[in-house]
Amino acid sequence: MTGKTVAEKILGRAAGDIDSKAGDVIEVFPDVVMSHENTFLVNKAFEELDLEKPWAPEKIVVVLDHRSPANTVQTANAHARIREIVRRMGIGRFYDVGEGICHQLLVEKKLVTPGQLVLGADSHTTTAGAVGAFGAGIGATEMAVVWATGKTWLRVPETIKVTITGHLEKAVFPKDIALYLASKIGSSGANYKCIEFGGIFLFDISISGRMVLCNMAAEMGAKAAIVPADSTFGAWSPECPSKDSSLCTPDSDASYCKAIEIAAEDIPPIVSGPGSVELGGSVEDFAAIEIDQAFIGTCTNGRLEDLIAASWVLKGNKVVEGTRLLVAPASKTVLTDALSMGVIQTIQEAGGTILPPGCGPCLGAHEGVLAPGETCISSGNRNFKGRMGSEDASIYLASPATVAASAIKGRIEDPRRWLKVDL
Repeated sequence: MTGKTVAEKILGRAAGDIDSKAGDVIEVFPDVVMSHENTFLVNKAFEELDLEKPWAPEKIVVVLDHRSPANTVQTANAHARIREIVRRMGIGRFYDVGEGICHQLLVEKKLVTPGQLVLGADSHTTTAGAVGAFGAGIGATEMAVVWATGKTWLRVPETIKVTITGHLEKAVFPKDIALYLASKIGSSGANYKCIEFGGIFLFDISISGRMVLCNMAAEMGAKAAIVPADSTFGAWSPECPSKDSSLCTPDSDASYCKAIEIAAEDIPPIVSGPGSVELGGSVEDFAAIEIDQAFIGTCTNGRLEDLIAASWVLKGNKVVEGTRLLVAPASKTVLTDALSMGVIQTIQEAGGTILPPGCGPCLGAHEGVLAPGETCISSGNRNFKGRMGSEDASIYLASPATVAASAIKGRIEDPRRWLKVDL
């Protein structure tokens, strides 16, 4: 028998079947389950099962982040209902308006640990792979069944091995690596696969950088993405050992459906779009495109190091007239830390507008909706038509540094001439 990938190991442990392999359909028992505003839909389906409480309230995480603060009376009513639900059901891990984005909080609050199976009612639950967990998105109705029974079924995915070597050049970030990878794999090239990252490059980046890689894997169709837990994780969270360290590393003879190698030093700042994440290329190829809005934030790139990179570009500069820069920290903790460091002040002095912690304009619900004909460059993860508002608007994706540089010029701009320090 060949060795196992990290995905095979984690799902085998969650199923109580260590012999499970890619392609097997298995019954799994998740360690952590999460939902956000769609908790309202989860509960609606759960109530149809005529049960009073979920199987294990202590394993459930609920976050209000997508339309936070409430943008309509309908949303406010849903929020009020969710608050009542978590009180009645004894769900203690509830994060109300302003605490931050669900995927950020799962990692930041150390609610997930290496070797765990994490299921969320959101496709970007893949972000949990940054700490060596298997994070996957499921639907609201399926989540209701998990609430009721504590289990569900999954097909063990095949794994794509992505090995990243070398070191990043100046003004190039993990987001650029992720966008480059998306341009190679395509928006469906990893459908129901797990992307397992490896290579010496990973020791150059923080847990935040790893979150970017795993988050963006969802845009390639991946069921999950994993950075095996290593010394970087150990230094970040010495108090959170994995369930079993052997779960968090692949066997030397593990079998992969595909192998991809990337030399980090060959990657320039990347821009993707419009309309598809796979339409990526060097920032220089997009230099003539004028923008109306620049947005920094989301579960992809709203963390402290992202805001720091943007502030270094913006320091001593101004957002050009006719362009608006919106910045939404990924959590209250990120906002607090950025304030104490003077990062928020630098962004505001440059002309940026700070939004509450949360998803903000990313999903096109509020706080920065695009009008017909407008163009936005965003540090988010999706750029399909209608994502941030009008279907007649255009969205380009880039790193926070590229977004900040573009806000200064009013057009897509190479950040290398503006970033005067190395992150």
